[in-house]
Amino acid sequence: MAEEEDYSQLPFPDRFQHKNWKVRKEAYEAAAKAFEVSPDENDPVFEPFNSDSSLWKGAAGDSNVAAQQDGLAALCAYLKYGSVRGAQRSRSHAVQPIYEKGLTSTRPVAKANAFEALLLYVEADKPESVIEELLPALSNKQPKVIAATLNALTQIYHNFGVKIVDPKAVLKVLPKIYGHADKNVRAEGQSLTVELYRWLKEAMKPMFWSDLKPVQQQDLEKLFEKVKEESSPKQERFTRVQQAQMATAHHATTDDTADEEAIPAEAEVEEEPADIDAFDLAEPVDAASKIPDSFNDNIASSKWKDRKDALDELLKILDTPRLKEGPYDDIVRAFAKSMKDANIAVVTVAANCVEKLALGLRKGFSRYRSQIMTPMMERLKEKKQSVADALGAAMDAVFLATSLSDNLPEILAMLTNKNPNVKGETIKFLVRCLRTTRDVPSKEEQKQIAEAGTKLLTESTEQMRAGGAEIMGTLMKIIGERAMGPHLDGLDEIRKTKIKEYFDTAEVRAKEKPKPIAAPKAAAGGKKAAPGAKKAPSKKAAAAPPLDDPAPLQPKPTAKAPPKTAAPAKHGLAQPSNLKLGGLKKTAVSGVSSPRRVISPASIVDEDEPPQPSPSKLGAGRGLTARSLAKPSVMPASPPPAPRDNGISVAERAELEDLRLERERLLSLEQTLRAQNNKLSNQISELQNQNAQLIEDHTRDVLQIKAKETQLVRARGECDILRSEVESIRKDSERYKREVSRLGRQSIGRDRDEMMRGRSQPHYDDSYNNTDVYDENPRYTVSSPRLNGNNSSRPDSAAFQRPGSTTSNGSNRPQALPRSQSNLSGLSSADDHGEKENTNTGDALAQAAMRRKISPPLNTTSAGRSPQRPASDRTGANGEGESWKRAAEVTSQLKARIEAMKARQGLTKATY
Repeated sequence: MAEEEDYSQLPFPDRFQHKNWKVRKEAYEAAAKAFEVSPDENDPVFEPFNSDSSLWKGAAGDSNVAAQQDGLAALCAYLKYGSVRGAQRSRSHAVQPIYEKGLTSTRPVAKANAFEALLLYVEADKPESVIEELLPALSNKQPKVIAATLNALTQIYHNFGVKIVDPKAVLKVLPKIYGHADKNVRAEGQSLTVELYRWLKEAMKPMFWSDLKPVQQQDLEKLFEKVKEESSPKQERFTRVQQAQMATAHHATTDDTADEEAIPAEAEVEEEPADIDAFDLAEPVDAASKIPDSFNDNIASSKWKDRKDALDELLKILDTPRLKEGPYDDIVRAFAKSMKDANIAVVTVAANCVEKLALGLRKGFSRYRSQIMTPMMERLKEKKQSVADALGAAMDAVFLATSLSDNLPEILAMLTNKNPNVKGETIKFLVRCLRTTRDVPSKEEQKQIAEAGTKLLTESTEQMRAGGAEIMGTLMKIIGERAMGPHLDGLDEIRKTKIKEYFDTAEVRAKEKPKPIAAPKAAAGGKKAAPGAKKAPSKKAAAAPPLDDPAPLQPKPTAKAPPKTAAPAKHGLAQPSNLKLGGLKKTAVSGVSSPRRVISPASIVDEDEPPQPSPSKLGAGRGLTARSLAKPSVMPASPPPAPRDNGISVAERAELEDLRLERERLLSLEQTLRAQNNKLSNQISELQNQNAQLIEDHTRDVLQIKAKETQLVRARGECDILRSEVESIRKDSERYKREVSRLGRQSIGRDRDEMMRGRSQPHYDDSYNNTDVYDENPRYTVSSPRLNGNNSSRPDSAAFQRPGSTTSNGSNRPQALPRSQSNLSGLSSADDHGEKENTNTGDALAQAAMRRKISPPLNTTSAGRSPQRPASDRTGANGEGESWKRAAEVTSQLKARIEAMKARQGLTKATY
């Protein structure tokens, strides 16, 4: 067996492009290990890949899945340990195969490596560039590629947030995702939208919300409800730039020469991020070019309708999240003039236009503020609340575009206005400004606001006094209780209590942070340090936050003498770098002489401390004046115990400040919990009401169901009764049919017997002369030969006629209704009243009688020969045959009537 060729000596580019997938796989593994053990990003192992970045295109999209897995792992190692320059060069080659083959791989490890590679690209490269490379994947023909890319975008925003990765480009393509035919693509689009909502909240909706269907909007609202109450998300992964900044900050915190500066740096890191709104996401729109030329003419019209229509049209143009800066001076002057309009509808629309313009321009609106702010505040005299609300919203928008310092002069001027409506709405506006501002007012502004609030506390109306207390309480929340103390001097306890109530409930964004103790500007400032040794610490120094450094503070008389630390350096003494006096670091400035020492009795013996046995050894802990000048080489063997300043040590002071901060945190937590409790109580009440309503609805539904069941049982009972009646009628009908058939057979048999016995024919005497003989049959009449004018002498040639028909002699004599006809009438009446038995019986009797009467008699001979028909009978055979046909017709009519009666009875049952 031939030995396999060793490819390990080939350079990486050749092995990465080899035809054998096993060689490529081994090359990927070897490259990943080489990247991991490299000392830095400038190692020669990175050079081939930095020179030819297209190697990663084949590695990320290798045709062999096993080799592709190792190729993605090697790419992750390259991005993790390599340089930013290499990541930027390889991005355009590797991102496409990553989302086409890596994200859709069937191997979980390969898919995870693909996700990690994209996150590393965002971490090392510009995030916007990575998003641009991924967006073409959303137009791919394969739905699985689109779904995997959406999932990758969700992971990117989840890890880095919208501050690092701009979401504008993704928000624009979301409507297209929701219109895709594949349900997996739509589901991943929903996940991405929810992740963006966690960061952007309602600010994201203007970008794409109007392009969605109402059903899609409802589904998203349900998903938003689940994350709406969550706290603000935090960034989980950081870019290379952020990592470098954090490393620098970490070194600063561990450096002994920057202990004090580390405290404010950490505070800045923990500061909550600014809110993201639609203005940050939207593209600027040039509204100035869309303003019609007729606006100035219409706004100056004498008809209020024209003025309002012009402002309405302008409002539609300005109603956009972000406006491009332009020449808006003319329309702002028109707004200011409209504030004095006599028609309140014009004033309201003008205020709405000011609001949209200020929100669309933001900082660009600051140059128009002075023209519009005073007219709007003067118009607050309007008593109608809708106008006041529109003006208040416009003023809030102007404040967001400017600052509290810009608007404070107008606010303070309006607080002295004689009109109570103007004063009341201005108070509300000032409170809103204090709550939303992010900048702490300056000392002078604090004084002005406090004085204005104090004056309002003396107003005659309760509303004004409450407004003044709210202003004072909100200001106290910003600057703190201690800084607010001087402004509360002279107020009675009732007013202080009211201010304290507003202080407890106020929610502000800007809070004045305690400033740390600043180090001296120069260690050689001896001329200013000597007088400071005789003065007590100022209030500002006493209010400084505690430091974590356990070094003792100096006694009170020498608290401001740290510059004397330069003296030992002049004498060649080694001063410990971590030795602090008065909570401040000591620094020795080379080339500067030691400051002059001022020795006072108070600096030698502290009345709060017991006498020390060896001042020369403990002098460093008691101040520089306690150190012996004759023996400067003597240094303390160990850090002295912490002396007390007014009975409070450094540790106790630090604990006191910690307790104060903890108290503030607990108060804020209490407020939050109280608000949540109220919210939950309201929800409980609503749920109880809903539960009671549901119980009532359930009871009503149960009663309705029981009523329906009762009706159903009753209907079933009636149905059973009707079925039994129908069955009984059916049996009676069958019985009547059998009876009719039996009677017909008996009649025929009786007539046959009579004929067989040779009964003589009926004789017609002359008594019937000129008289018609009526048969019982209702349809036929028997007439004598004499009456019908027949010359035949035989009596059996009588003609059968219908009742009321014309005789042969032309006479039309009225005839009486025979009995059989009455029976038939009775049959019709019985059909209407359900008297079935009488009807059937009458029909049967009538039919039998008819057959009996119309049957022609037969002649018999005495010799017992067979009866022979008379000649007249033979000659009238046609008439006899016609009679039998008519009899059959009557029988069929009777049967039809019986069937009609059955049908009517069945219809009657159905109506029941």
